[in-house]
Amino acid sequence: MRRNRLVVLFAAAALSTSLSAQVSGWPPAPSHLTIPVWPGIAPGASVNQPAEADTTSPKDNLIAGKPLVRLGNVATPTLTLYAAKGNNSGAAVVVFPGGGYNILAIDLEGTEVCDWLTSAGINCVLLKYRVPNTGPYPKSAAALQDAQRAMGLVREHATEWGIDPKRVGVLGFSAGGHLVAALSTHFEQRLYDLIDAADKLSCRPDFAVVVYPGYLALADKNFAPNADINPTAGTPPTFIVQAEDDPVHVENAVVYFLALKNAKVPAELHVYAQGGHGYGLRRTALPVTTWPQGVETWLHTIGILPAQ
Repeated sequence: MRRNRLVVLFAAAALSTSLSAQVSGWPPAPSHLTIPVWPGIAPGASVNQPAEADTTSPKDNLIAGKPLVRLGNVATPTLTLYAAKGNNSGAAVVVFPGGGYNILAIDLEGTEVCDWLTSAGINCVLLKYRVPNTGPYPKSAAALQDAQRAMGLVREHATEWGIDPKRVGVLGFSAGGHLVAALSTHFEQRLYDLIDAADKLSCRPDFAVVVYPGYLALADKNFAPNADINPTAGTPPTFIVQAEDDPVHVENAVVYFLALKNAKVPAELHVYAQGGHGYGLRRTALPVTTWPQGVETWLHTIGILPAQ
């Protein structure tokens, strides 16, 4: 009898895990190719770290009435490919979920983003980068190392994955938005020892989307620009969106836009009155949640997607 109860409990746990994955999209289905970012242990990584896990608790807030996966203790970064559906445009976006460099909102700002992009004919590559305490750069270089390596890997596999290596962009939320800006301004030199052919390819994004970013304006210095994020003429065209009532402060978006403007980098800034922080792509009655439509229009405008 006791053995039968254990079998039932294990079966229920497996079913719960399966249903959770179906709802959240994480972990990804076997049909999605997943590869390690590093051939071995990541640079500077310590051994015997806690196991990777969803850290969400019953007390955590819902977004648009739905829960999300707060993935923590990520020591082994990966790339997961979500191939474009229908007509493949050849464009690709590497997605950086947010989470304050502490966790990754891996479905809200990851798998759900890939579902949108692939439905628009854009290949999506989801980066599960290391957390916690892996940014912002230069406090830690770990997340930026993962991002630099990821861009080289995508270009190395471009032909195999049906991607145009000259149309590979990045999109990130919150801390991931900062990571987009960091990569957009730190691409000329790798922050780690070169490993293979992937590291000889450019890690400069061809375009960038920054969604409700943090760490770009310093609140303790009257929202002065972050001196470690310096756009140049080589910084890619950038789309920025944030809500004025964002508790992380809309100045992050405004200050970064002005820095891009001063560097003569083509940029669009979209500021909405309401929206707060951390809404991802989940639609609400607030106009800010229509931002993905604006991104698609912008991608046509800058020639990443064909003219409409």
